Amino acid sequence: MNKLVIVGNGFDLAHGLPTSYKDFIDDFWKNLRKKFNTSPYKEMVFLNEDYMGVFDYGKINSFYDFENNIQKYCKQYNAHYSYQSKICSIKIENHRLEIVEMPIFGFKNDFFRVLCSKSLVNWVDIENEYYNELLSRAKQISRDSEENDIRVLNQEFENIKKIFEEYLERSVINSFKLNEFKGREWIKLYDFFKPISIFNNNSKLLEEFRLKEDQKEIRQIFENENNGEKGNTSTYVLNFNYTTTTGQYLYQIFKSDYYNNLNHIHGILSNKDDNQINFGFGDEMDDDYRYIENLNDNEFLKNFKSFKYSQNSNYKNLLNYIDSDKFQVYIMGHSCGLSDRTLLNTIFEHKNCRSIKVFYHKREDGSDNFTEIIQNISRHFNDKKEMRAKLVNKSLCEPLPQDIRFQKKES
Repeated sequence: MNKLVIVGNGFDLAHGLPTSYKDFIDDFWKNLRKKFNTSPYKEMVFLNEDYMGVFDYGKINSFYDFENNIQKYCKQYNAHYSYQSKICSIKIENHRLEIVEMPIFGFKNDFFRVLCSKSLVNWVDIENEYYNELLSRAKQISRDSEENDIRVLNQEFENIKKIFEEYLERSVINSFKLNEFKGREWIKLYDFFKPISIFNNNSKLLEEFRLKEDQKEIRQIFENENNGEKGNTSTYVLNFNYTTTTGQYLYQIFKSDYYNNLNHIHGILSNKDDNQINFGFGDEMDDDYRYIENLNDNEFLKNFKSFKYSQNSNYKNLLNYIDSDKFQVYIMGHSCGLSDRTLLNTIFEHKNCRSIKVFYHKREDGSDNFTEIIQNISRHFNDKKEMRAKLVNKSLCEPLPQDIRFQKKES
């Protein structure tokens, strides 16, 4: 019985890394003053250098702060604040007592404007927003403008990805020692990564499997290990992040002579030879996907993850692994949202998938997201009876530790 660990952004956040969507989008506005005229910032927004005084009316930590500063600036000069579509302007009186309208700020990237206007939380929300925008344009725009309109959306999405990559390189890869933990708290998670074994000290492991044949197989693993035989189980980490946070855990497992494998299914930023991250949408089970596919225009399919999986062997390696033997799934920091639906359905409904265990996020107020995650998981199952049979109940699940930290690099 093998173990397939699915790692998402919540795993990086649990290590204190600033990898949330909010971290990224707030960083954009924090750095706007010094970066607005550099690429790719200048492809995203326009800023009138004659009105740089807007930055002097309070610290800017978000788009909300930036908007407030503009309004304070206008109020200071008794100017009328106007915001229409992509352009923010002020109406002022010139030396000839004429009312003129002057642009202060504007969005060049309309999709970025849409994202900034909404209170989005997770990266899956961004991918879902892209799909909704794609579908909306596919159904509403005229055939004459269809190709150009979709190309514009895809280019806007590409520019956002460039800024996102630059942010992760600067604020995570180049700012933290991702191969060096602070303290010993990491051992809590290390135990979760270890293959199924009697040495895991999980007294309730058998209860996580419904079928008697699976329980019997695990008992046999324990018996063999008690007799001095080396276990033949393995851990396979499917990392949806673009960082290397799981590497240190697997290095420790490797030192302990356990078999393990790591699959950066969506790419990895530290790989300079292949720095193509897979950021897009991956739900081909959606009812509207067939409509998009039948438009017979490949530009509509440009940012679907499935087509990017063919660029390397990562997806095939995953299929080979889940075909090879029975496995239990661990969910660590992945929301199991719709943007990865096709891939997760392939895993969850596979005949070798015998159990799905969720490591949920416990908030400071005592609440948690366990129910939200299993609701998301249910959307990846066509057979709901099978889903209920595979899901491990909450009493046997655990919160993901939140007190593990990587060392920061010296500035």
